[in-house]
Amino acid sequence: MGVIPSIARLGRIAALRGPVLDVEFDEGPLPAVNEALRVDASSGPLVAEVQSHIDDRTVRAVALQPTSGLARNVGVTALGAPIAVPVGDKVLGRLLTPTGQVGDGGAPLGPDVPLRPIHRAPPPLEDQNAATAMFETGIKVIDLLAPLAQGGKAAMFGGAGVGKTVLVMELINAMVARYEGVSVFAGIGERSREGHELLTDMRGSGVIDKTVLVFGQMNEPPGARWRVGLTALTIAEYFRDEQKRNVLLLMDNVFRFVQAGSEVSGLLGRMPSRVGYQPTLASEVAALQERIASVHGAAVTAIEAVYVPADDFTDPAVTAISAHLDSSILLSRAMAAEGIYPAVDPLGSSSILLDPQVVGDHHYALAQQVRETIAHYRELQDIISLLGIEELGREDRLIVGRARRLQRFLTQPFMVTQAFTGQAGRSVGLADTLKGVAAILAGATDDWPESAFYMVGDIEEARSRVGQGA
Repeated sequence: MGVIPSIARLGRIAALRGPVLDVEFDEGPLPAVNEALRVDASSGPLVAEVQSHIDDRTVRAVALQPTSGLARNVGVTALGAPIAVPVGDKVLGRLLTPTGQVGDGGAPLGPDVPLRPIHRAPPPLEDQNAATAMFETGIKVIDLLAPLAQGGKAAMFGGAGVGKTVLVMELINAMVARYEGVSVFAGIGERSREGHELLTDMRGSGVIDKTVLVFGQMNEPPGARWRVGLTALTIAEYFRDEQKRNVLLLMDNVFRFVQAGSEVSGLLGRMPSRVGYQPTLASEVAALQERIASVHGAAVTAIEAVYVPADDFTDPAVTAISAHLDSSILLSRAMAAEGIYPAVDPLGSSSILLDPQVVGDHHYALAQQVRETIAHYRELQDIISLLGIEELGREDRLIVGRARRLQRFLTQPFMVTQAFTGQAGRSVGLADTLKGVAAILAGATDDWPESAFYMVGDIEEARSRVGQGA
């Protein structure tokens, strides 16, 4: 961790409650909110961040590292500036902690690395660019129904075990190959196993040289998990503003940022708000999300994973995050239970780019038709389960058959799951996706078995399966 040099002031710990420190200063002005403090612990220096002023001599701060072994009257230095983290070319290929320390066991970064404070204002509105260009991913269901925006914000929403992280990993895999720019990955409250796997995978695929990983592990104090996203954003902003490079920002999992903020709020003694969340929920989410912005000459494209507690999409944290997005991709537990992967809900997912003026009339019309067909199928499901499909009229039976084929066609094997499934991953261009969907909707595949469409790439692969008797 670095700081931008300023006047240092000395104080001492007056009270200690877990990661919350009350620090007393005898003279001089108190350090400002969000200013960094260095605690001179016997086990080594520890970083904390000022959150409030209690009286004219005492501040309350949250530690970003474990506080075990600390005691009252331990010396504290106010560093006169916010936490500052290393940025620039030297951090590429490295794994960093929320305070900017090297976390991959490699060589230190050195003293000549530029530092930037983690607290910054978003770029002014007049400097920002609206996201209108489509970001093609090679994942059929996303490109068709919830296209991502170049320089926009997209999120995968889903409960536990429906495939959020796998989808984010596949997007990394798909995009890094075709993406000219830098990738920054923020692991917010992630498991250390996932950090090791991601680091190993990226080294193996040769993309680590264009990637920065920032991890705040699940077992770390809430202050560390709370600031991971800001550290990753600061690094992304440097590449955007100083080097005019496009940045792909990946965050897994943004809900844990909210969760860490809620823990910090409780530890600071604030009254909880709706469903027990912090009263500052909306402003904290906005402070993070509004900094993810594209400016003239360089775009920041954000892909986020968001855990949905108890599969409740009306949860205040989920609604607060979704308000800032260009594309929302909802993952359905019911579809995952049917073996439909990726388990993207075609009716719940949305994107501002799904507009005839952006994607074209043909793409828009097909997407709307897919949604109508699947929606009609869902309306008939109760009747089918009670009376059987034979009781439906001819037209309805055709629609049901096409909806089921569409659902299966929109599955695809992933590169990142190849080792587990034994099936090679597929990346499908948008033109091939539209061609396949148009053929199913037109009835050209009505006599093909449904199994021919499951876990294929384009429609030609499904056709070859028919020839093989799939």
